[in-house]
Amino acid sequence: MTDDAPRRLRVLAAMSGGVDSAVAAARAAEAGHDVTGVHLALSENPKSFRTGARGCCTIEDSHDARRAADVIGIPFYVWDLAERFRADVVDDFIAEYEAGRTPNPCLRCNEKIKFAALLDKALALGFDAVCTGHYATVVLNEDGSRELHRASDMAKDQSYVLGVLDDRQLAHAMFPLGDTLTTKAEIREEAARRGLFVAKKPDSHDICFIADGDTQGFLAKRLGAATGDIVDESGNRLGTHEGAYGFTIGQRKGLRIGHPAPDGKPRYVLDISPVDNTVTVGPAEALDVTALTAIRPRWCGLPPAAGPATYTAQLRAHGGETEVTAELIDGTELQVTFTEPVRGVAPGQAIVLYDGTRVVGSATIATTERRTTAGAQAAAQ
Repeated sequence: MTDDAPRRLRVLAAMSGGVDSAVAAARAAEAGHDVTGVHLALSENPKSFRTGARGCCTIEDSHDARRAADVIGIPFYVWDLAERFRADVVDDFIAEYEAGRTPNPCLRCNEKIKFAALLDKALALGFDAVCTGHYATVVLNEDGSRELHRASDMAKDQSYVLGVLDDRQLAHAMFPLGDTLTTKAEIREEAARRGLFVAKKPDSHDICFIADGDTQGFLAKRLGAATGDIVDESGNRLGTHEGAYGFTIGQRKGLRIGHPAPDGKPRYVLDISPVDNTVTVGPAEALDVTALTAIRPRWCGLPPAAGPATYTAQLRAHGGETEVTAELIDGTELQVTFTEPVRGVAPGQAIVLYDGTRVVGSATIATTERRTTAGAQAAAQ
């Protein structure tokens, strides 16, 4: 759904209470669309106030969004999706960590909340599109098909967390900030010119439903203490932990092993086993991943043609690109081989494939393949 669409659209603008979504709603209204603002009440305790600059789901954010809508001159509502958010995002987040995987709740929220629950309700009420403050671009081709592309400014690109959107969702998505070749400071200046109170509001950080940023503490309260062993690659016990869910692949800090490795080099989390509640650590070279298998693929448009093809891949929201060869097997499994080994790849993460700036699609990492220790050591020498 492009901003220069030939007809006036009924647009539902998701307003988080931050500056990006406020400016996006203002641009959509300025473009001549019939815009209605909506704030999603996602917190189980909406009367709480934000701690510092974290979070985006408090009553304070709701008030900020309402003030922005008043300035823009658009109707505004608050929709309570807390129960759906808890089931599809928060409970999923907890279950994934409990299973030894590393989820991305922002992708899950876009897939299940903003462009599923919210979009479905919007369409049922007669809206044509959902507008958000994400930095990405939807391109409408001459044949009527749509493509999701990176934002014009790579420094602000958020296409990774939108890689879960399918063709139907893209047809009703609007990202007014995607073509912006400006800095965040200039977005704030635009908000100030428009008289938006949120112009100087700090950005939210980390995971919105963990306001203090303490992920391990959040999980511990819900999963309880579960003492287990920290071992090396040979199975030698090096220490203990209070819950394997508190670790992620590639983690270096907070291991509390107590004594250095024989070679004096740092050790990193290599594996998390929920079955025996064991965390395995080892040298950085042992993190080198050469290939992976991903499941639950979602395509931003048509699925790729049969057979292996070369793409670039992104493995983290703020990570760089790496060249890969990928092939879809039986329509359900994506097999990916890296041109050069990469580190810090964990089951549960999303891999997003790109063809240039176009987002091909995404899938959830299920398993990884690593170089043998001997091979990794040889490569490091």
